[in-house]
Amino acid sequence: MSLKNLGDVSYFRLNNEINRPVNGQIPLHKDKEALQAFFVENVEPNTMPFDTITDKINYLIEHDYIESAFIKKYTPVFIEKLAQELKEHKFRFKSFMAAYKFYQQYALKTNDGNYYLESIEDRVLFNALYFADGNEELAHDLAIEMINQRYQPATPSFLNAGRSRRGEFVSCFLIQVTDDMNAIGRSINSALQLSRIGGGVGISLSNLREAGAPIKGYAGAASGVVPVMKLFEDSFSYSNQLGQRQGAGAVYLDVFHPDILNFLSTKKENADEKVRVKTLSLGITVPDKFYELVRKDADMYLFSPYSIEREYGVPYNYIDITAKYDEMVANPNIVKTKIKARDLETEISKLQQESGYPYIINIDTANRHNPIDGKIIMSNLCSEVLQVQKPSLINDAQEYEVMGTDISCNLGSTNVVNMMTSPDFGRSIRTMTRALTFVTDSSNIEAVPTIKNGNSQAHTIGLGAMGLHSYFAKNHIHYGSKESIEFTNIYFMLMNYWTLVESNQIARERKTSFVGFENSDYANGSYFDKYITGDFIPQSDLVKELFKDHFIPQAKDWMALRDAVMADGLYHQNRLAVAPNGSISYINDVSASLHPITQRIEERQEKKIGKIYYPAYGLSTDTIPYYTSAYDMDMRKVIDVYAAATEHVDQGLSLTLFLRSEIPEGLYEWKTQTKQTTRDLSILRNYAFNKGVKSIYYIRTYTDDGDEVGANQCESCVI
Repeated sequence: MSLKNLGDVSYFRLNNEINRPVNGQIPLHKDKEALQAFFVENVEPNTMPFDTITDKINYLIEHDYIESAFIKKYTPVFIEKLAQELKEHKFRFKSFMAAYKFYQQYALKTNDGNYYLESIEDRVLFNALYFADGNEELAHDLAIEMINQRYQPATPSFLNAGRSRRGEFVSCFLIQVTDDMNAIGRSINSALQLSRIGGGVGISLSNLREAGAPIKGYAGAASGVVPVMKLFEDSFSYSNQLGQRQGAGAVYLDVFHPDILNFLSTKKENADEKVRVKTLSLGITVPDKFYELVRKDADMYLFSPYSIEREYGVPYNYIDITAKYDEMVANPNIVKTKIKARDLETEISKLQQESGYPYIINIDTANRHNPIDGKIIMSNLCSEVLQVQKPSLINDAQEYEVMGTDISCNLGSTNVVNMMTSPDFGRSIRTMTRALTFVTDSSNIEAVPTIKNGNSQAHTIGLGAMGLHSYFAKNHIHYGSKESIEFTNIYFMLMNYWTLVESNQIARERKTSFVGFENSDYANGSYFDKYITGDFIPQSDLVKELFKDHFIPQAKDWMALRDAVMADGLYHQNRLAVAPNGSISYINDVSASLHPITQRIEERQEKKIGKIYYPAYGLSTDTIPYYTSAYDMDMRKVIDVYAAATEHVDQGLSLTLFLRSEIPEGLYEWKTQTKQTTRDLSILRNYAFNKGVKSIYYIRTYTDDGDEVGANQCESCVI
């Protein structure tokens, strides 16, 4: 029997029996039986045996499955000892879904697909050895963090570490297009290259002149952003890693851009095929001024990027719309058109109901909280990456006269459930920071110089979290309660503190900081003011008890850290970001990201297999009351939890809002009937804005027929 011919297996049937209550009870034991059967019928008979880890490594190198260079940085004795220690941890998957996902998507297999070549202990070992780069102490610490599932690298890193035939470790990329043909052409090439080697690509089109704008030296007029969107969509469809995945891209446009309505209409189900984009994701950047105009039910003016650049000498993205709005309205040199702000607000809500798009980036909020000199202008495919960028200038020879900076995303996640049992929270976070630092240091995207330039200057990473709802349920805390918000606040404060400590330590060791550190709020010390004067310590008895075994920095600790950072700098420009991390959370057996669960017994449709059922972490009679579905929850509770984390996250958090097409009666006080309306979405977006939330990812709507609108997601960040 081989993996290609498994015969009559029982584990799918056993797993499916979870969904058939017996005497009103969920037969959760059937999932344990499915898990055991999966190993007996699938994993054990189809795993290639080796006497020792050294024998396995030699085989994998000889047959070009893994690289030899990272192995040679360690002695065989050390590797054998570490492998044995991992084995002694007696790791066990807690659900059938977790084991199935690992062996289907992550475990190395023979070229013919007939045998497994890795266990999870092996994958953890190779990750630890690779990312520690020869440092035995770090390799040991990293292996322990991963086997205890306190740290989970993002899929590109976890999947590819050590493999001979691999993609990049980077999750996704962000590039901006400036308003000329050279930049458009170069950006299309960049999208092709980035889609070929790695994850999804986010693209800002806000600088491009609108449809009908003049083109210098030509009698005709510009066609606007929509034809450029189509060019990018075709590029991603072509460059898709040899058919292994669908090329993924997201395009962003500012709400004050004259093409905004045409931009949004490309996602409508009834859009003309000439303009409809099927695979691109849409995002919009929303300055504060838009919320003000909507609130006042006022007219709003859309400003020509072409005339803005002529008048101010900078691309559209680098104008503060909120600050300059009245000035530009009064300036006759700025070409503008007028619409009703609430009409645009309604169009946004309609499209979110229909498709889940567009993503919302509250761009002024992001920049107000940005400690780095420069401007954030966009985000990525999952809306959690928020970093400053600089535009490029490209001549007719397609050479960079001015080399700008674009963004690559190096992501990983803490597992909240297991992190709270860490014997040393700080050491855990510092170890994870080191692992992510290796990813940014080893990233070298030659094909796209602006990505390489941005990465080499900024050394950015994005450490996040998963399993928050699982932790709440385990500890009998209702999601969105006062205690849940307080816990989230303290947890992310600790993540912020310890990543700062380690980034400062790395800067001290290497005697270098990210480019532009001297102009940041870290360098002048103002970033630390809120921690020194504020009260970021547990207040309630429950949260005090939860954090009783963990060091909580006081004002004097923040003062000492401030002084150290001002003296020696920080290695990383950005350190924290919370991705949606979907499938990888199944392997960790916890809820995804910071979201509430959507179902106590989640139903997943797997290709060629059918349905697989996944019970929520620790689901029992004891925890059921604390596992309210996101679709039955007031989304303001979710926004409150995310706002608490946002206080400490220097980038963004991928926040999804979950609503039913028929909203449960009494859930929202403004509702007089149950049908979801555009007003509901407008109220929630404005609530998030007023709470200081930087971005909103998908709007997911659960319909009467059981479908989810807006459920498709970018696998680069999601898994």
